Amino acid sequence: MKAIQFTEFGHSDVLKLIETDLPAFNENEVLIKVSATTVNPLEMKIREGYFQKIMPIEFPYIPGADVSGIVESVGSKVTRIKPGDEVYATTYGSTYAGYTTLNQELVALKPKNITFNEAAALAIPLATSYSLLIESAQLQPGQKILIQGASGGVGSIMVQMAKILGAYVIVTASATDAERLKSLGADEVIDYKTQDFTQLVKDVDVVADLAGGEAQNKSFEVLKTGGKLLSIVMPPSAELAEKYKVTGAFVMGTPSYKKLAWCEQWILDGKIKAQVAQTMKLEQAAEAQDFVSKGGVKGKVVLEIN
Repeated sequence: MKAIQFTEFGHSDVLKLIETDLPAFNENEVLIKVSATTVNPLEMKIREGYFQKIMPIEFPYIPGADVSGIVESVGSKVTRIKPGDEVYATTYGSTYAGYTTLNQELVALKPKNITFNEAAALAIPLATSYSLLIESAQLQPGQKILIQGASGGVGSIMVQMAKILGAYVIVTASATDAERLKSLGADEVIDYKTQDFTQLVKDVDVVADLAGGEAQNKSFEVLKTGGKLLSIVMPPSAELAEKYKVTGAFVMGTPSYKKLAWCEQWILDGKIKAQVAQTMKLEQAAEAQDFVSKGGVKGKVVLEIN
């Protein structure tokens, strides 16, 4: 099979297209013929070595954190999934390839009304949004949420999910993306380039930080007492959380098919729609990672494989 791998840390030029054997799978795993994966910022951080202390990898390494495709074979103890099933999943590594193996507990059936490209584009945003909004925030109808940096793949889905959950949704994004985000459910869009959100927002219950940096630190100012600042980018300041009498936490959701299955009806009903910014081939993985690294991508960059 073909795959993208790297054998040293570095820039995108360390990514090499190779031919390798199909991966072996055990009794609890499924072998998936991959149709699509996507490019995620985490993959570039891993490639550059920044995550080696907390998420160590061994060389050679095949990157990738989500997948859609068709089940080729299953292990003897796999009961939920069968060969021929169209599936999608989130994981840690190994999806920039023609085939991948995953534990059955990670693999969800693909909703019938979406394509493989759309499924791959939804996998991580759905799992991340579930982890932040439902597990960590426990977002309730009528609550007010500020989503910092809502234009990307995760943010676009988080806007839709927060709205379905009944929240009042405020987002920061560029002015050029305002209409799209409003169409997805945002009640207010603040242009982070020309407007100061601290002067326009107050007493929010939850801040979902997808931006990090100074925007994260300033977000403490707009929370009500007892509110929550939840970041998928970097741990929030414990000192600022104490100062403003709020909760600050870093959210890194664990992969599970249950998170994807929990959202299935919303997808079937058209309430959650994938946001595919661009489609490229697996052979263009380096180019695709550079494109995402530049920022400003409105949705997900999908890599088609088979």
